[in-house]
Amino acid sequence: MPNYTVESSNVETPDGVNLRTMIFRPKQVTKDNNNNMAIVLVHPYSIMGGCQVLMQGIASGLADKGYPAVTFDMRGVGRSTGKPSLTGFAEVADVVAVCNWVSQIISSHKILLLGSSAGAPIAGSAVDQLEQVVGYISLGYPFGMMASILFGRHHNAILQSLKPKLFVMGTRDGFTSVNQLNNKLKSAAGRTEKRLIQGVSHFEMEGPDYDAEMVNCILDFIASL
Repeated sequence: MPNYTVESSNVETPDGVNLRTMIFRPKQVTKDNNNNMAIVLVHPYSIMGGCQVLMQGIASGLADKGYPAVTFDMRGVGRSTGKPSLTGFAEVADVVAVCNWVSQIISSHKILLLGSSAGAPIAGSAVDQLEQVVGYISLGYPFGMMASILFGRHHNAILQSLKPKLFVMGTRDGFTSVNQLNNKLKSAAGRTEKRLIQGVSHFEMEGPDYDAEMVNCILDFIASL
């Protein structure tokens, strides 16, 4: 039996988009979660098939450890209304709306914001728009040259943020090389950490085989906040 329950709901953005959300709520909050932390997870690129289902293995793992976790379909995905945008800027409003809703529904004063693949730059652009966000994790941030054509204008928002941040990436990531990651993080403000998963590609790390390892990365980062 899982140590959590799952509830679905809808969140409306200021521009009238309805977002389908799932709350993974632990039956008992762990004593380690004494800061009343919730985790909001932002899925990969909508236009390439990204959806909240890809984040639910991690979310369930976090809830099983006593941390409320929330996934959602960004605009134009699944049962969410609206249309996805090419560069992810419209979706930043989705992240902000969900985080504000989470603060009310879970009564959490602190949120860890996590983005996977293209969800990482989208989430990164929302970090400093939300006072309740106290940390940020990227799983496979697309810093590479080709990906930057779409998402490059998001980079400065997270790199210049003073909030603690962790970048997790496979050493065989096809969108960003280790050198590209290192060069980008040289300009990062505030506390910035990285964790490299040896021999793993971008899409491998997104897969369910690495969900447990991602959960452990997240828990370690939370413990350090």
